[in-house]
Amino acid sequence: MTILCVRFELPPEREAALPGLLGLLEDFTPVVQALPPDGALADLRGAERYFGRSAVELASVIRVRALARYGVDCAIGAGPGPMLARVALRDARPGVTCAVPGEPEAVAEFLAGRPVSVLPGVGAATARTLCEYGLDTLGLVANAPLSTLQRLIGARAGRELQEKASGLDRGRVVPNAVSRSLVAERPFELDELDPGRHRGALLSAAEEIGARLRAVEKVCRTLTLTVRYADLPRSRTGSSGGTPTATTRSRTLREPTAHSAALTKAAYGIYETLGLQRARVRALALRAEGLTPADQASHQLTFDPVDEKARRIEEVADRARAKFGPRAVMPGTLAAVCALSWPTAA
Repeated sequence: MTILCVRFELPPEREAALPGLLGLLEDFTPVVQALPPDGALADLRGAERYFGRSAVELASVIRVRALARYGVDCAIGAGPGPMLARVALRDARPGVTCAVPGEPEAVAEFLAGRPVSVLPGVGAATARTLCEYGLDTLGLVANAPLSTLQRLIGARAGRELQEKASGLDRGRVVPNAVSRSLVAERPFELDELDPGRHRGALLSAAEEIGARLRAVEKVCRTLTLTVRYADLPRSRTGSSGGTPTATTRSRTLREPTAHSAALTKAAYGIYETLGLQRARVRALALRAEGLTPADQASHQLTFDPVDEKARRIEEVADRARAKFGPRAVMPGTLAAVCALSWPTAA
């Protein structure tokens, strides 16, 4: 095992501690990839040789230091590659590291009985399609004819899915900086069932992120939605099991943008792919990632007068908010549904 996937037991109000916790991992290796809002991947190949300890042993040291320095516990998965470490994390809990064996036969056995949805990148729609044809576990997917998988989900996706289900992990840890992102968190006072309230929270978060991006003259390339469910204790000290405590999905935008309408549309699209039905949601978090200077980004001209008008109105609204406060201008839907619950911009 050389890769760790770490999920810090951070309450939403302490997400600002994530950079410091990433620094703790960087005491062991410079190859650390942030997985906001509360996780990270760490490649310990060099650290194992340097410290003379295995990745699982180093995981214990990392856990102790996180508790001592920040009062934060963590769950850790370990594996030969980042994909396998992320799968292992699903079986980990605070205080116990779940490790995937290194031998190919043992990896295949570890994955065989797990549902296809545990693989990173397999969304609800893909999992539903596979299950309709009886391919509901990774073992069945690994042994299915490649032509069948490619016919169901596409040539490239089918090939990659079968490789992952067989335990072939081609991923790598890509060092990044958590500071190259912006996040807007929308907690609910009570666990929320109403999709209308969910969408209102997403609208509010997208409006805030758009305004913050424009204020610093940045655009984002990727939008990530994290849904935290009602089985997540508000203290974040444990989990009741059952339904996953959180679901995270990302989408690469068609073009880098800080346009609130485009961010809102993308956020709604990600939310719809989750297929939440009567899910009790505790909080929603929207994160803009891959930030770049706005003057270096390209924008596809549409010659759509509606789009151009919306962008001009957005500029005027930004000036009004800067002068009179974040609630000076807001979408009518947001004002009617949730203006009293969340800010519209920061």
